[in-house]
Amino acid sequence: MGIGFGGFIDGIVLHQVLQWHHMLTDTGRHPAKSVPGLEANTLADGFFHLATWLFVFAGMLLAVRAWQRGALAPPWRAQFGLLLAGWGVFNVVEGTTNHLLLGIHHVRDDLGAPLSWDLGFLAFGVILAVAGFALARSGERTAPEAVSHHSAPMG
Repeated sequence: MGIGFGGFIDGIVLHQVLQWHHMLTDTGRHPAKSVPGLEANTLADGFFHLATWLFVFAGMLLAVRAWQRGALAPPWRAQFGLLLAGWGVFNVVEGTTNHLLLGIHHVRDDLGAPLSWDLGFLAFGVILAVAGFALARSGERTAPEAVSHHSAPMG
């Protein structure tokens, strides 16, 4: 779920609210300042949001299946830590792939794509991942994985 959560934050905050970039703004073929360019970017952003939604949906399905098996919910620190770690992993993978390797967009295409913003995005991702995994480890349970009175699957 953290990967999808990170994608939603990127898409909603950076693409839509701040409008710093869209999925294809640095390709040279789809400038956000033209109507056809903005249409192409909006479509690409929509597919990006659909992919992030699928990550959240898959995470939700896995959580429900665990609950149906009677697995205990993780402590809040573990759950929140893994959400942060997933967000960080999203930033590192997306930033490395789309910003640095493919160059299809950058954090601040509105400023001419300064490298410092992309490196800051990656550093923030690493910090989120490290802090998230540390928080998750600190919240690991020592209790058994399932409790007998919750073992019957639901619906």
